[in-house]
Amino acid sequence: MALQISATNPEHPALLLELPWQLPLEEWPKEVLVPLPRGISRHIVRYARAGDEVIAVKELAERPALREYELLRDLDRLGIPAVDPLAVVTGRLDAAGAPLESVLVTRHLRGSQPYRSMFETTMRPATMHRLMDALAVLLVRLHLAGFAWGDCSLSNTLFRRDAGAYAAYLVDAETGDLHAQLSDGQRDYDLDLARVNISGELLDLEASGALHPSVDPIEFGTEICARYQGLWQELTRTSVYPAGKYHYIERRIRRLNDLGFDVAEMQIEHATHGDTVTFVPKVVDAGHHQRQLLRLTGLDTEENQARRLLNDLESWMATQDDYAPGDPLGARPEVLAHRWVRDVFRPTVRAVPPDLRGTMDPAEIYHELLEHRWYLSEHAQHDIGLDTAVEDYISNILPTARETLRPTVSD
Repeated sequence: MALQISATNPEHPALLLELPWQLPLEEWPKEVLVPLPRGISRHIVRYARAGDEVIAVKELAERPALREYELLRDLDRLGIPAVDPLAVVTGRLDAAGAPLESVLVTRHLRGSQPYRSMFETTMRPATMHRLMDALAVLLVRLHLAGFAWGDCSLSNTLFRRDAGAYAAYLVDAETGDLHAQLSDGQRDYDLDLARVNISGELLDLEASGALHPSVDPIEFGTEICARYQGLWQELTRTSVYPAGKYHYIERRIRRLNDLGFDVAEMQIEHATHGDTVTFVPKVVDAGHHQRQLLRLTGLDTEENQARRLLNDLESWMATQDDYAPGDPLGARPEVLAHRWVRDVFRPTVRAVPPDLRGTMDPAEIYHELLEHRWYLSEHAQHDIGLDTAVEDYISNILPTARETLRPTVSD
């Protein structure tokens, strides 16, 4: 059997051919590996460099490798936060001609961390609550898209900073199934697995002394269920309003937007007696603020980052002389937004030395600077301005935070 590389991009096979596929993954030499923190996996996983990219390589049998590759491609098409599938390598043989397991190749998610590396220092309960929020949002998004995960856990998730919160990404889709729509039983099964898995992972951390003493692993495992149910109910519940009160429907849609979701399709029915209206959001798409910021500025960020940047953009636009909403002679929002990117966002981010940025992406850096400006302005009882905040942040905050924001090899 000849070595075969099935890839999503024509560039990837050429880069991947340079890697030592004739060796079991456990025996790959250090010069091709990248020392990044890895989560727990039932398979052997290594990070390697392919050209300018850092990739994750996972050994598993050919059929599940091909299946997971296709599932990850499906999730990518659906816009679900998951690792980016690059290739499947089959037909591997060692030097003696004996067959080796196939491998699944995904792109390393820049700036992300497995949950265990986040517990290298004792994590505060408030931060753990934010992790549960992120994981609940991910599970809801998967279920809205008809994807039954089958193994939701902290170990199968990567986390990225998102403007004071976290964004969760699916890593392992091996046990997943994609359907047109999930039944309540399928969702409940996924949720029950999540509860058991998370409690077990936290009990393991507790046994190793890496868990905050105030954290109850069983309660935190149960918390994912409560957070999931609350979000699912808000996104899918049927509302009945008095006839003529159509602003109630708009208010419900705005509330969903505030949660970061768009209503792409809805069902509205008038009661036969005519005095009530039933509203059901039929299709709910995540990433409301992401899409709005991307449309205006071309910046591709996490959802909370996008919300924060949009607020700053709107405040800045209000100070511009040619900002005149509704006036055909005023500058279009897209023009002002690109001016903000050019004159405010990019110069501010570039002012932070690259060696001090750690794993933070530009949107997270800008969010941190806005937070610091707010803190200094509150202390001074007046707006100290962004330039002053940047100088103080670089001089007094980043040097002490450097250890927790240390750059990974992929940055």
